[in-house]
Amino acid sequence: MQQTYIMKKLNTLFFVLAAYSFHAQVISGTVISKNENQPVPYVKIGIEKENAGTVSDEKGNFSIDLSGLDASRKLRIEVPGYEPYAETVQNFRKQDRRQIFLREKVKNIKEVNIKVKKLVDKNWGVNTKTKSVLYSVNSKFKKEDFLGETALEFNASKRSKIKNINLNIASYTSDRPVLMRYSIYSEKNGFPNENILDEEITVELTQDMIKDGTYTLDVNEHNIWVQGKFFVGIQFLKEFDGKINISAALFRTGFMRKFYGDWHKMTLAAPAINIDVKVDKSAKNSKDEAAALGDDLEGLVSDVSQYQAASENSGYGKNESSGSYIELKDTKLYYETYGEGEPLFLLHGNSGSIKDFYQQIPVLSKQFKVIVVDTRGQGKSTDTSHRQFTYIQFADDIKALADKLGLKKINIAGWSDGGITGLEFALKYPENLNKLIAIGANAFPEGVDERLVNHMKNQLLVLNIENKPEKFDERRLVMIMLKEPHISKKDLSKIQSPVLVIAGDKDVIKQDHTEMIAKEIPNAELKIYKDATHMIPFEKADELNADILKFLGK
Repeated sequence: MQQTYIMKKLNTLFFVLAAYSFHAQVISGTVISKNENQPVPYVKIGIEKENAGTVSDEKGNFSIDLSGLDASRKLRIEVPGYEPYAETVQNFRKQDRRQIFLREKVKNIKEVNIKVKKLVDKNWGVNTKTKSVLYSVNSKFKKEDFLGETALEFNASKRSKIKNINLNIASYTSDRPVLMRYSIYSEKNGFPNENILDEEITVELTQDMIKDGTYTLDVNEHNIWVQGKFFVGIQFLKEFDGKINISAALFRTGFMRKFYGDWHKMTLAAPAINIDVKVDKSAKNSKDEAAALGDDLEGLVSDVSQYQAASENSGYGKNESSGSYIELKDTKLYYETYGEGEPLFLLHGNSGSIKDFYQQIPVLSKQFKVIVVDTRGQGKSTDTSHRQFTYIQFADDIKALADKLGLKKINIAGWSDGGITGLEFALKYPENLNKLIAIGANAFPEGVDERLVNHMKNQLLVLNIENKPEKFDERRLVMIMLKEPHISKKDLSKIQSPVLVIAGDKDVIKQDHTEMIAKEIPNAELKIYKDATHMIPFEKADELNADILKFLGK
């Protein structure tokens, strides 16, 4: 009886192992150049339309797990200078320890005739060297994430030759040289398509190759000519202990894929890839440069990393001698007070804090009692509720703080979300408001540039997918921008306090929307700052300070 039981167990175990070996199919092999009979190193082997794959080692050896994959899918190998290789998963599974021979492409060498003797030097792409918005490369990520590829779009209206590819690197830590591959893709339906290079461009990056925060790859000898839309892509090929942070630009669109999966747009930020090119002198340079940006959203918000660094070092927002808290329902509201005189509240924008006004506080506090507030859930102010934020709630907080300080009538200068809070305060507490300065505020979500709205929707989607408890406030702050405010034209017409409405001519708030706000408020003045984005308190600090003082002094 015991022997029969053991045999049954062994049979069951054999069946389980057999089933496992059928489904868990790891195939190994070597990629070889047929013409030279030499291994091809660092080849990307993947499944078409799937986020699955691997990269061969320096000797061309690889192992790929084909478990659970559709047998009809195609395994792909694409290497510049070689004919593409494709085989169904079903056929590929039939043999382990296999050799894959790649055939070299026949190169058509074309003579390049440029009529003009002189070419014009241009630089296109993302040039930011910020350390606050980063694209991180870390081999501790999941393998498919670490071996993913990112690309940036360009558009050359005239035939141009790529001289250098520049990558702005904020920090580099590695125990060994970091292996990278560069690719140049044609465009199809708005996404990267085929690699147009005739040969692989791989680099072993070391710390000393990064000069002044930039690694410059000289590709002049590769003779890369482009015209129309194209993409420059980078991929990290080999694991290393450490992390590389690449500077990234907000409000620019990047493209990402894993192995041979579909490319996806990433509107959160794009890596700081830029290129030095030689353009035919007859090209219309302004058109070339505008087109080469690929995504003109960056013009809406400038690189503010220098201002953020300065604000961090200013001491504002962490000044114990000037700071205090007020406890309200579900929040401890942090604020700092500077100067004496008529009260002026400074209200920051979404996800900002007191220190954002580091250029305003020392000037305005000479003539006013400046009260700078961290809005609930931001800066040092907390929020323990699980409700969505509202601008009316923010306005109620300001009223409660004014009451605590014994201030019956106040002035408000609000930037972005702070300006919206100021409008809500004017509607709900008209008897407590003297004057309002609204900088880059909108009355309803439709007043925001659609490109930024799409960016925020994508950001919210990512936050919801991550579903990290520590990012709950961040989700609420994105949500409030998408869902609020709801201030109608009729509401605006009820505001009786004097209001100075300010925006930049390159603001994320539509200019006709800003003009509408100023038109509907009976006692409003309008000023559109030239050559300014949404970041006026940073970019145009002196002009803004003078306008605030002049307006409040009337």
